[in-house]
Amino acid sequence: MFQLKRILFPVDFSPRCRGAAAYVEALAGRFEAEIVLLHVVEPPAYNAVLGSAPEMSAEDFNKFFGSDLKHFRVEHLIEHGEAAQKIVECAISRHVDLIMMPTQGLGIYRRLIIGSSAAKVLHDADCPVWTGVHLENAPPLDKLECRRILCAVDLKPPSACVLDWANHMAAEYQAELTLLHVVPAFEAAQAHYFEHDFERELEAQARTALDDLQKVVGAKVSVRIEAGSAVKVVPAVAEELRADLLVIGRRAESGILGRLQQNAYSIIRQSPCPVVSV
Repeated sequence: MFQLKRILFPVDFSPRCRGAAAYVEALAGRFEAEIVLLHVVEPPAYNAVLGSAPEMSAEDFNKFFGSDLKHFRVEHLIEHGEAAQKIVECAISRHVDLIMMPTQGLGIYRRLIIGSSAAKVLHDADCPVWTGVHLENAPPLDKLECRRILCAVDLKPPSACVLDWANHMAAEYQAELTLLHVVPAFEAAQAHYFEHDFERELEAQARTALDDLQKVVGAKVSVRIEAGSAVKVVPAVAEELRADLLVIGRRAESGILGRLQQNAYSIIRQSPCPVVSV
């Protein structure tokens, strides 16, 4: 069931973190949610001088955010350990409904680099995770909008939860919601292997499944079915629609494989707008 009563905001005091703060304020204000600010002091690097890391306090949060969060219910936490692990543990112990954190943007090895704290949190967290790239250039709070939401689903069982989350957000903001599913594309050279137009068959099946999905969730939204690679198509459609938010799914199962789907992190890193992975 959708709810947004407590938001966990990991703070590393970076420009990207400051940019993310405006989005945290916007959501917390809209849903009257409590904000949990968490700073994790990680073990020193092997070549660092022991004791060189300054001690942190709640006052450091106040200096960093100034008066930005003074109207919200805020809890300040400082933990020591590995950042992603502490973030996930805090999300569980504080029963948070959403983790909001920035991640890095495009890079030469973007499909290979999954070792960042954001990727580990996406891999392990049970609750939805909001991420955004290039947040050092984020607009101020009064310029933030949520008029268009894109929800991309793969039609696996968790898709109902993904659409439900997006549908609630769209209802709250009176935003236009578009439901997207990407089917495989077949090259012309492959066509002779099929007696029928297999791509059209897939599209017809997908449309029926998307209609059924909307009935389950109680949503009635615009639907798009595109052919190609989801990693390329989903960010491209988000760009085309000028979406303010992209909602995607992760694995339903936790465990050793985690919840981060093969394509999810690549989509997140290439998205032109913030992404909530449910």
